[in-house]
Amino acid sequence: MDQSNLSLGFHSHASTNHRDSPAIPLQLFEEQSGNRRSFDEDGDDGGSGEGEGDEVEFSILGHPMCLKRRRDEAFSARNSAEPTPSLESRRGAVRAWGNQPLSVADPDVHEIMEREKLRQVKGIELIASENFVCRAVMEALGSHLTNKYSEGMPGSRYYCGNQYIDQIELLCCKRALEAFHLDPNCWGVNVQPYSCTSANFAVYTGLLLPKDRIMGLDTPSGGHLSHGYYTPNGKKVSASSIFFESFPYKVNPQTGYIDYDKVEERAVDFRPKILICGGSSYPREWDYSRFRQIADKCGAVLMCDMAHISGLIAAKVCANPFDYCDIVTSTTHKSLRGPRGGIVFYRKGAKPRKRGTLLNYYDESDRYDFEERINFAVHPSLQGGPHNNHIAALAIALKQVATPEYKAYMEQVKKNAQALASALLRRKCKLVTGGTDNHLVLWDLRNLGLTGKHYEKVCEMCQITVNKSGAVFGDNGTISPGGVRIGTPAMTSRGCLEADFETIADFLLKAAQIACIVKRETAKLQKDFLEGLQTNKDIVELRNRVETFASQFAMPGFDI
Repeated sequence: MDQSNLSLGFHSHASTNHRDSPAIPLQLFEEQSGNRRSFDEDGDDGGSGEGEGDEVEFSILGHPMCLKRRRDEAFSARNSAEPTPSLESRRGAVRAWGNQPLSVADPDVHEIMEREKLRQVKGIELIASENFVCRAVMEALGSHLTNKYSEGMPGSRYYCGNQYIDQIELLCCKRALEAFHLDPNCWGVNVQPYSCTSANFAVYTGLLLPKDRIMGLDTPSGGHLSHGYYTPNGKKVSASSIFFESFPYKVNPQTGYIDYDKVEERAVDFRPKILICGGSSYPREWDYSRFRQIADKCGAVLMCDMAHISGLIAAKVCANPFDYCDIVTSTTHKSLRGPRGGIVFYRKGAKPRKRGTLLNYYDESDRYDFEERINFAVHPSLQGGPHNNHIAALAIALKQVATPEYKAYMEQVKKNAQALASALLRRKCKLVTGGTDNHLVLWDLRNLGLTGKHYEKVCEMCQITVNKSGAVFGDNGTISPGGVRIGTPAMTSRGCLEADFETIADFLLKAAQIACIVKRETAKLQKDFLEGLQTNKDIVELRNRVETFASQFAMPGFDI
């Protein structure tokens, strides 16, 4: 490190002539020889000099001081030898840094992304939570909108320069209401949540106090972690179970259907402040009218998490929760086929008169207060700046949702799910509830001696992705599920029809047969199941068949 060229010295008060009196210097570094200049208290120059170093004397509040400044010729020569970059060269450096394509800027990440692209093209995507977005959504996600900070709501941002961001968000909100056929005088929407879990927690944060009660479908019965879940040993898994008290309802263990009488019985006893309908692994319709009755009976706000079936609801091919619920949340990337994120709809305006209430007891000034509370919970309570690129991409997807073509797509999703369910049933497979009313089927593998974990791994090695978290009532749920959840939206987006899902059913059954054989052989040899998969020739054969089949379907958004 270069040594400082400053040192500090104090002079005695006894002297009246600063230049002639000997100084008692406080040296910060070694004393340097050189010429000295001095200033009296009026600021007059007491002398000057040139040389290796200059010493300047002055006084502060009657205290004489001297400042020594060393001139380092070598340092000056070194600095003067370095050329100052020209303006054009500096601009060129910025252009070079900012405009490199990914393949040049980071070949390692680019190579991994290309391999993932190939996996998507060659594979059969059957995870019910996933879908393929269009090119326009991808362009918005990878756009300059990611550069802008815009904490707050449109028209009330913490940062300036958001006039166009406001226009995009307001357009997105307008399209969200239109996509679900909602009157803007009766419904509002917040499109900023980063996920549906974030959206759900914003609702809880806005409407509840810590330790208030919520009630939703139990996770092993097909509910979601964000509705409150405890493991069998009582461990609190999600933030909703940590900060709030949850008491779930369950499906009937014999039929797999929700037992609404039991739900009412539990709700009346537990008295939740929010009653939640909707789940992540329930293949049948929801009776929202019955839930409304239960919510009114126990005094709860009725909330629907439609994350999985929002596309079906928008296309009017399944029951509509907006007719009965107070709040509706959703993801935006599943059946809606938009970017990854969340959304919250909430009632606003005057509350309707409850059935049976006399007009004399009806207060017209009684209005919903969800809007301010939920918006405040999203920001500033839980989130910072919204992802503007996501909101723009969502606006694009919601424009598509409102078209006749999207309705036809969702009708095909439902047909494909029913075709897949029928094909599996004909092959003697056991399905939870015996079929489906929406986009997914739950395959109970326990009668084959398999777990969802083992079967999922075999499928993955054969380029088929399914989800082991499919809830099969009676096992230990999310820890080691006894089944798989299979969804049809993604492959329908690639153009698959009913006959194609007949072929997919054959692939799924073949994978189950391979899993059974490998499990039996590895148990005899006391080998690990995964180790037994590595040398299995049937897996290689099935993978080749799957890749040939999948590669014939177009991939939305990109070419390969």
